[in-house]
This record gives sequence, C-alpha cells and structure tokens, in this order.
Amino acid sequence: MGVWIDTDMGFDDIAAILVVAQSEYAIDGVSLVFGNAPLPQVRANAAGAAAAFGWTFPIHTGRAAPVLGKLETAQAILGETGIPTSGKNLPDAPALAESDAFPALCRWLEGNGPHRILALGPLTNIAAIALARPDLAARITDLVWMGGGVTTGNHTASAEFNALADPEALAIIIAHGLPLRMVDLDLCRKVVAKPEDAEPVRNAGGVNAELIADMFSGYISIGTSRGRPGMAIYDPSAAVAFVASDIVSFRPARIDVELHGAFTRGRTVVETRATHATFNAQFAADIDADSARAIILTALVNEARK
Repeated sequence: MGVWIDTDMGFDDIAAILVVAQSEYAIDGVSLVFGNAPLPQVRANAAGAAAAFGWTFPIHTGRAAPVLGKLETAQAILGETGIPTSGKNLPDAPALAESDAFPALCRWLEGNGPHRILALGPLTNIAAIALARPDLAARITDLVWMGGGVTTGNHTASAEFNALADPEALAIIIAHGLPLRMVDLDLCRKVVAKPEDAEPVRNAGGVNAELIADMFSGYISIGTSRGRPGMAIYDPSAAVAFVASDIVSFRPARIDVELHGAFTRGRTVVETRATHATFNAQFAADIDADSARAIILTALVNEARK
C-alpha cells in the first residue's frame, strides 16, 4: 500500500521517513515544504538525504511561504541547515530535479486509494490542494499530522511550531473537513531519546552509521543543552502513529486554531467534550512509549547497518 509524506526535512523528518520506509507501506512520493529551514535549504537537505540513503521515491518541491503572514523557520533552534549535528553532515548532492508538488499530489490523489498522508511540517501543501482542488482533497482518507499542542506550545507559549508557521493552512484543512489526526507536542514528549541511544547507531557498522549517529546526537543535544535528560522524538512519533496505530490511542475532538493575537496565533484549541462541540478531528491521546522508542531506534540502527 502506498502512502505520501509531506516534510520540511530535518533530522527527525529523516528518521520518520526511515520508520515508514521500513514498515509495510511503500512511499509513493514526498513533498517538501518550508519549515525547519527555508525551502532552498529543505531541498538541499532532501537531496543530501536521498543521496546518502539511496532513496528512489520521487521528491517534489512544494510551498516556500505560508498562506498568510511572514515566513517562520526553526533555524533559531536547529541551526542554519535545520539539522544540528555533532560532527558529520549530509553529503553535498546535485540539486533535486525540478518537480512541482502540487500537480504530483493531484496525480496521486486521482489514483486508486486509500490515500494516506503523513504530514511532518506546516500544512501549506495540503491546504493548497484543499483550496484549488477540493474534489481531490476529499479523496484523502487519512491525514496524520505532527503538530499542535493540546496544552501548551513550544515556538511560543501558545503555539507549536508547525501550527504557528502556517495557522491559516491548518484552518483551511479544518474548514474543508479533511480527516485530520493530530499527533501533538504532549504525545510526542512521551517518547524521548537520550544521549546513549546514539551509540547503537554509531556501532552498527554501516556506511552511514557515523552520519546518522552524529545527526541523532545533534538532535538530542537540543534537549540536553537545555538541562533535560534527552529530546522528544517528534516526527518519528507521528510516523509510529501512522504505521503502528495499535500502540497509539486516538480520541475524537473538536480542533480549531487561533489566527490572531501576538501571543495566541497558532494555538490549537482541543475540545474533548461532546456536550460542548461537534467533533471534527482526532488527536493522539496516548502512546506505548517503550514500543514507539523501539520502533524508532530499530529503524535508525537498521539504516546504520547498511
């Protein structure tokens, strides 16, 4: 069964792709979006990852800016490339061939379903389909998105980064009734990588063992540099929810997003009481964190053995 991945291609995105690639699902295509870094850097990251890991699925260039508002990236946290590292970096690789994500997604949605999408960044590419081709957007059978926060944010006190980077895109997704399943900050923070988790990757012995371990260590250092024992594994946790839903509990809810206010823009409001709202989405309420960690770490080690 083929699936689609929409990504802003940081390290945790790469790890999420590896989780999906090692599952029962085939990756029919990948679309790129601004987020961890501006789109040209996201394209460079994707080219380097494809070269390093031998990816053969098509990678398409999506949106470079949000529906409204200024460009937001996570470079203040992740560095210029959007991928912190303790040493090795993705290889320089020839630029990806120009391929527009919009028509590519349309062609995929025109094909036989089901049409399952894993979205790991701002939802701008998916919102473009909803606006311009609502007939095709209606063919999406499952949209699992790493984003939002049931309680608090991370990029601001109110907003998670992927939501804040393009809240209008999220509002469009909601307004069009797409089958949204939100894997939020609170859920992902239950799945934590610690510095020692990089060692089995480093010792795996394959061509890319040092590269993956250094990027993994750099990612974990985002948390440890702030006095935490480790770092939440955000996008791979959403990938686990996508491919191994038996270890994730989803609950129905009413999900909306705030579009205004210096301190509230991008906040996801999650109402779980059926007496207070008509439900329009689901959110991941719980996860078997040990099993999720095992799936993610196994995917990294397996790739590092090649």
